[in-house]
Amino acid sequence: MIPHPEPVVGVLLAGGMARRMGGGDKCLRQLGGRSLLEWVAGCARPQVEALVLNANGDPARFAGFGLPVVRDVIEGFAGPLAGILTGMEWARIHAPDCQWLASFATDAPFFPDDLVARFMAVVKEDKADMACARSNGRMHPVFALWPVALAEDLRRAMVE
Repeated sequence: MIPHPEPVVGVLLAGGMARRMGGGDKCLRQLGGRSLLEWVAGCARPQVEALVLNANGDPARFAGFGLPVVRDVIEGFAGPLAGILTGMEWARIHAPDCQWLASFATDAPFFPDDLVARFMAVVKEDKADMACARSNGRMHPVFALWPVALAEDLRRAMVE
């Protein structure tokens, strides 16, 4: 694990409906003989203290991955923010000393093996509240570092 000054929990976001791909679990699609979830979890796991999979439906289909599986805490497939909120609430219960949640998209297996350390550096150096990935001038908030303390405000914003 890459050490951080503060503990970080990771959430793997796989709660979507994959409508553009005709349904099913995108994260179980194969790439080079391994599922996308295997690729993403393999890169994310060493970067965080604990890792949880956010996925809706029957969690048994992920039994072989050795990850706790949690469904969205907001009903109705509310999008990636529901998965991020789910990760925050999981962290509050299972890692109460954790102040940060790193989110990872399970359909994008190619990201730096020091991404969380980069996020932490930006937060500390810039005194930022959070950090998110950016490439080619576009933000990619599914790869981000979120303060767990944001959970109540995020829940309120999502249900109101």
